[in-house]
Amino acid sequence: MAFISLEGIDGAGKTTHLEWLADYLRARGVVATVTREPGGTELGEALRALLLNRSMQVDTEALLMFAARSEHIAQVIRPALERGEWVISDRYSDASFAYQCGGRGIAEARVQTLETWVQQGLQPDLTLLFDVEVPVAQQRVRNHVSLDRFEQEQADFFERVRTMYLRRAQQFPQRFRVVRTDRSLTAIREEIAGFVERLLIST
Repeated sequence: MAFISLEGIDGAGKTTHLEWLADYLRARGVVATVTREPGGTELGEALRALLLNRSMQVDTEALLMFAARSEHIAQVIRPALERGEWVISDRYSDASFAYQCGGRGIAEARVQTLETWVQQGLQPDLTLLFDVEVPVAQQRVRNHVSLDRFEQEQADFFERVRTMYLRRAQQFPQRFRVVRTDRSLTAIREEIAGFVERLLIST
């Protein structure tokens, strides 16, 4: 079993590789559960709709993110890991540090308190951080039919989010792998495969 999270600013390209990664693992005999944050449960998806579409105070945003995560861990992530499955999550708590601390300016200590309370030490074995310059990411996002509340943020917001993500990668090098997405799809997936193969060997 192993827990993989995919992170990155909106438009970095992580969702493009989510199902591909699951298929890659399944082709190697791995039972993989694919999920997302906020979301992953009935309550989590209801909270996701609020978080992506309703204006709210920044503290409320952070608390709702962790409320959804609490349900996600209890109902999806821990049960899957206990069954011996692999879990691939589109975002996890690094997103809270990036978006709520980096983007919104909430003190890291407050989010760390929530992380400790909700996660009880549960962290991914591997975090793939999909990274690209903000102007490139925003150009990709503009191709979406409709933009959610986060996708509508300005470039300076995403610069802060990206900076925090890269800082997290430096802070936790044992689990983070930075994947540049301004390259060909083939090159990106070859690199991801290399990271995953090493994890397969170690589990």
